[in-house]
Amino acid sequence: MTTPSEPGTDPSLNVIMSERRQLINLAYRLLGSLADAEDVVQEACARWYAMTPQQRQAIESPGAWLTKVAGRICLDVLGSARKRRERYVGEWIPEPLPDRTEWISARPGGTMIDPADRITLDESINMAFLVVLESMTPAERVAFILHDVFRYSFAEVAEIVGRTPVACRQLASSARRRLRDAQAPTAPAARPGIVGDFKRAWEAKDIKALIDLLDPDARAVIDGGGLVSAGLHPIEGSEQIARYLLAIAGMSPGMTILERTVNGQPGLVAQQDGVTVTVAAFDVTGDRIKHIWAVRNPEKLRPWTAQPQP
Repeated sequence: MTTPSEPGTDPSLNVIMSERRQLINLAYRLLGSLADAEDVVQEACARWYAMTPQQRQAIESPGAWLTKVAGRICLDVLGSARKRRERYVGEWIPEPLPDRTEWISARPGGTMIDPADRITLDESINMAFLVVLESMTPAERVAFILHDVFRYSFAEVAEIVGRTPVACRQLASSARRRLRDAQAPTAPAARPGIVGDFKRAWEAKDIKALIDLLDPDARAVIDGGGLVSAGLHPIEGSEQIARYLLAIAGMSPGMTILERTVNGQPGLVAQQDGVTVTVAAFDVTGDRIKHIWAVRNPEKLRPWTAQPQP
């Protein structure tokens, strides 16, 4: 990436820094990766400081300029994501996010960081929502997120996507249909406490209780990224999922299972010797778990655990 020049006493610095949170939130929802989102924001700021002071002063709204640049970078990244995913080992799941009160820096000797610099937790970052976003075309995803989530006008979206406002409206409409099609039309609300019940059944190695808490057609997807052991394909069915979980518990004596907020919803975190090794997000319908997304790729778990000192 381009290395930005020293900002010095640039009067727009405070404005740029104040936009960082908005840009990180936008880029994470577009890319499903905090690391990629941070790279996008760094690149957008680098392009800002690569301009002359006169060029920067001529920009009426630095925030709007940065959003446009970051959106275009995200569009480029999404365009190449399919090729990168073809080389990814096993299933790919969006990077899970901890609750704002539990965020740990990924820097060596990780310490708590100000959650105001990170992701705003709302319904647009729950795992089920992000997984559906993955099924959209890059243009659909950008148009939908910018307009429906961040409330940009279609005229503003058109400048980023490089299409007409009418075309962007159609892209967002298509994205909404994908979301509706992925949702059960009469799905009952999730029963409170079901994830905690699932945790206790897993700890007790109670296969019957696990099966009873899972929908008969439940689906579990595990992302190991080729770096740790994980199923290369989704696991289908309540009994198969329950047996897989018990096998994991049997191979990991001393594993600690914790209830945690994952992407704004109840989830589970498995730790081994104090290090987070798995983060699981759940999709619950009524009193049954329909989907489990378990991330084991350590590169996606850096915000969840302090890194060991070299």
